[in-house]
Amino acid sequence: MPLTAIALIVITVAFCILVLTLIPTLLTIKRTAASVGELAEMVHGELKPTIQELTGVLAELKSVGGAVAEYNDDVKRFMSELGAAGDNLHTINRTVGVAANVLNKTSVWTTGAKAAGKYVLEWYLKKRGGM
Repeated sequence: MPLTAIALIVITVAFCILVLTLIPTLLTIKRTAASVGELAEMVHGELKPTIQELTGVLAELKSVGGAVAEYNDDVKRFMSELGAAGDNLHTINRTVGVAANVLNKTSVWTTGAKAAGKYVLEWYLKKRGGM
């Protein structure tokens, strides 16, 4: 057999081995492509409702955020009025404390004046009666 015939037989056998190994690989690639196609369809089918739900949630969040922003000024005004009321209560407390102190001192002076008046009256009566 000539050398070219042997080379052709070796090339043919190598080509047959290559084809026999490529056939399962090509079938696996075909199954993988089909599986990827099914996955893409499933993701596409699941993704649309999810996106719609997210859009709805976003709309609700926008409305809630708007409501919160709407009442933010009211809360600030309430807190400011609450601080003013606290200041007024502090002023009233100080005023009541000063008034109580004045009344306490007045009570002491009144008691002292009564005692002094009683003493002066007794002294006067003794002096007048003793004459």
